Amino acid sequence: MWPNSSSSSFLLTGFPGLEAVHHWISTPFFFIYIFILLGNSTLLLLIKEDHNLHEPMYYFLAMLAATDLGLTLTTMPTVLRVLWLDHREIGKVACFSQAYFIHSLAFVESGVLLAMAYDRFIAICNPLRYTSILTNNQVLKIGLGVLMRGFVSVIPPILPLYFFPYCHSHVLSHAFCLHQDVIKLACADTTFNRLYPVVLVVLIFVLDSLIILISYVLILKSVLKIASKVERAKTLNTCVSHICCVLVFYVTVIGLSLIHRFGKQVPHIVHLTMSYIYFLFPPLMNPIIYSVKTKQIQSGILRLFTTHKVEA
Repeated sequence: MWPNSSSSSFLLTGFPGLEAVHHWISTPFFFIYIFILLGNSTLLLLIKEDHNLHEPMYYFLAMLAATDLGLTLTTMPTVLRVLWLDHREIGKVACFSQAYFIHSLAFVESGVLLAMAYDRFIAICNPLRYTSILTNNQVLKIGLGVLMRGFVSVIPPILPLYFFPYCHSHVLSHAFCLHQDVIKLACADTTFNRLYPVVLVVLIFVLDSLIILISYVLILKSVLKIASKVERAKTLNTCVSHICCVLVFYVTVIGLSLIHRFGKQVPHIVHLTMSYIYFLFPPLMNPIIYSVKTKQIQSGILRLFTTHKVEA
């Protein structure tokens, strides 16, 4: 039977049936988390320190890195606690707060990717007005808008969780709290909580991805008008890193959505794996993609570490 405190808490779940090897499973998770923290922190430090990167494109990249750091720091403590210490219990307030930040930051990431697409659209389709349109003040407004959209839109489905009675097993299916997990345990009318997230996903994930797609169709049309093949390739190359990050994010979102909607007969371990890929793969890959594909970032990293080496 569950502990007495289960009435005011939930039980997180690692990898069912593999509890004996949780400490081994935790090793790759630990190193992935470390790489995510190091990669995104380095990007933030680089953009802060290198004045050559004080441009809208890199300010948006800093927002992406900060969002990835936030998402990682939100899930990491409970995942490692479950895998390392088998400490599964989490208080309801902590659980709902974690779910709020996880879902909010996911929507913020989508918004940042949309803002980055807008940046590329203006830079390529309207280059002469780029600096007058995307001023520092405008970038700040876009950033605040993205944050507000993500953090405010998630309040309506999360707030009722604090007031619902929970009379089921209190066992969640992941090592972190998700709204869709918690709502299954509520003994109340959850119609709003089941419908609102679907509308929200359509309005944010689906709409954002469509706008990004349309922006790249327009960018491609603009690039094809350039006479020089070398200039075409050079212009398109400025978009490669962003396109890769968009694909990494939305492919994992689509994969996770398909598994949850149509994978009722799929083993639970597949659901878990897809969830971890969704939360870990984009934050891990984004700094790698920009470091490999963007010469300015490569040069900045070299300057950053060379400067520190000389100072030492």
